[in-house]
This record gives sequence, C-alpha cells and structure tokens, in this order.
Amino acid sequence: MRHIAILTEARSSYSYFRPIVRLIDEEPSLHYSLIVTNQHLLPTFGYSVEEIEKAGLNITDRIYMTLDGYNPATQSKSLGVLMLGITDTLVRLKPDLVLVLGDRGDSLMTALAAFQMNIPVAHIQAGERSGNVDGMTRHAITRFAHVHFASGPDAAERLRRMGEEEFRIHVTGAPQLDELLNGDFASPEEVAATLDVRLDEPLVLVLQHPVTEEFGRGDEQMRETLEAVCELGLPTVIIFPNSDAGSDDTRLMIERYHRPFMRVERTLSHRMYSGLLRTASLMVGNSSSGLIEAPALRLPAVNVGGRQRDRARTTNVIDVGYDRREILSAMRTALTPQFRGQIDASVSPYIGDGHASERVVHILRDIVIDEKLMTKQLVY
Repeated sequence: MRHIAILTEARSSYSYFRPIVRLIDEEPSLHYSLIVTNQHLLPTFGYSVEEIEKAGLNITDRIYMTLDGYNPATQSKSLGVLMLGITDTLVRLKPDLVLVLGDRGDSLMTALAAFQMNIPVAHIQAGERSGNVDGMTRHAITRFAHVHFASGPDAAERLRRMGEEEFRIHVTGAPQLDELLNGDFASPEEVAATLDVRLDEPLVLVLQHPVTEEFGRGDEQMRETLEAVCELGLPTVIIFPNSDAGSDDTRLMIERYHRPFMRVERTLSHRMYSGLLRTASLMVGNSSSGLIEAPALRLPAVNVGGRQRDRARTTNVIDVGYDRREILSAMRTALTPQFRGQIDASVSPYIGDGHASERVVHILRDIVIDEKLMTKQLVY
C-alpha cells in the first residue's frame, strides 16, 4: 500500500484534507497518517484536534511547536521546532509521499524536511497568489514540491511560468469546496441554535487575521473593523484569528469589543463553519474563505487590508482599507439585493465541481515515483 503522510495545522487546512482522507480510506492501494500540529493543539484557539478525533481519523503524530509570545521571533522559532519534530516523524513513519497545503510556514517546513529526506512532496493550492509573506511561502513550497495540485488554469499557468515541468502540474480544482457543495454542512436552524443567533436579520461573519509584515498594528486594524461592525449593529459571529505574529493583540481587541449582538468563537467545526458560510449574509475580514469558498455560495465579502491583495477574486468581493467608515460603507453596499444579485459564481478562478478530492486521490494513487519524479529541473 502507498503511504501518504498529511500535515494539518488548523481548521482551515483540515477542511481541505477531510474529504481527501475519506477517499483514501476507500482506496485499497492507499493509506494515510495524519500529522497534527500548531493551532489544532492549542486551547487558546479551540483545541480543534478534538474534532479530528471525533471524526475517527488516523492521527499518528501530534507535534507541539507553538511558542508563546506570538511575535515575529517566536513565530520563526516555532517553525524551527516544527522542522525538528517533522523530521523525526518522517524518519519513523517512512511515508511514500508527503501531502502539504497552501501557503503556511508549517507546510514549508514539512516540504523542506521531506525534500531533504528524498521523500516526494505533493502540494495542494500550488501556483496561486495571495499577499504578504504567505504568497512568498507558497512559491517557496513550489520549489520543494514534486507534484503540484492547482485549483484552476491560472494557477497552473503560473507554475509553468515559474519553470515547473509540465508533467508535475495537475489542475484538480479546490478540495475545500467539495464538502461545501456536496451537502456536509449544518442547516441554518442548527447554526442559529448552536451559535445563539437570530435568522430574522442579516447575519455577519467576521474573520480577520494579523498580517506578518504589519506586526504591531493588528489591534488598531481589528478595532477599525469592529467599530464598523458595531455601527452596523447586526447579529455577528466573530472567529478568533490564526496564531501568526500579532494574534495576541487581535484576540484581545475582539474580547474588548464584545457586544450583546456579537458571538465570539475560538474555532468552529468544519460542518458548523460550512453551515455558517451558507447562512451568513456577509463576510468581513481578510480570510481566503471570502475569496475561495464565499463565491461558490454567492456570499458577499468585504476584504479588509492587503493580506489577500494578489489573490484572484470574483464579483462577490469589495476591497477596502483599514478604515471604519470605508468598511461600514462597503458592508452596507454588500448587503443590498443589487450587490448580491450581480455575484457570478461561474467566473470564479477556483474550480468547484465537488470532485477535486477525487482527482487528488487518483493522482496520489497512480503517479509513478521514480527518478524522473524525484529529480527536479527548471525548464527556463
């Protein structure tokens, strides 16, 4: 059996991998090991490893890596701790292939370790653009990945322009959209009951992360968003940010602004988060969900700041700066029937037909691991 090692560091990456591991379970020639780290293991961020445990998935390793302080130095040191831990894990597991995701430092450390150990690396969401350090991290992973899973044609073309060989590039679509489209989500009634929110008014979802290059300004940036949300005064669900440098300031600002119409969550299960996306009338912040998942649901998104500045977007997005008046105006525009009516999901750059995970698993099963795959060459 071909052994696939998979790294997941937070709820967001788990949503990509969950349908993939389910399909691997059904494939007689494959099995997987799930390596859990970072936010999944932190009570501050909701200890989301419990959701994975309840789902009965095969967690083989828990790598504790995150140093307290949540500043640039601790973020860098945390990645160093992961590099050591993931190396020991790969020595023990001896996987045939390592599967990583996106643009996080956790994935880069894993790809680098596997590459140095002559273990082939497959990369989901390869070739996309986003913004800030994440975008650079994604393209660094590309250099250490042997197999690229692109979410759409534009991402695949970018990989070609980066000099990657054609046989390594596979246009699979976006796996995180599979369960969102295939019905594995909480109903509006369940969302309302679980989160104690009303459904007779528009519901606002806020998810805003710190930006590494703007460390020290996250609290004021979060304040501008929360001031606009307070002025709007609609039922609001706020989810804690990721664990990047500056997250302490962002979390503390959220806690200071708690209002009766706000519900604050450290994390949400994948099923509940998907249901919330389907139930909400508006998404605000700087999460990639506003640009990838939201268009598939025709959900308006107010994208705050530059964290996603280079990411492909469609007609559901309004881009604004860190200014409460600008954010409030954009929210009011996004909530109008006219704005929602013009959202065209068919022009999304992310392929979302519900079958991306199947394509990924078939490639993981069938790809030939030989000298050609393992010897990388740039074509430019």
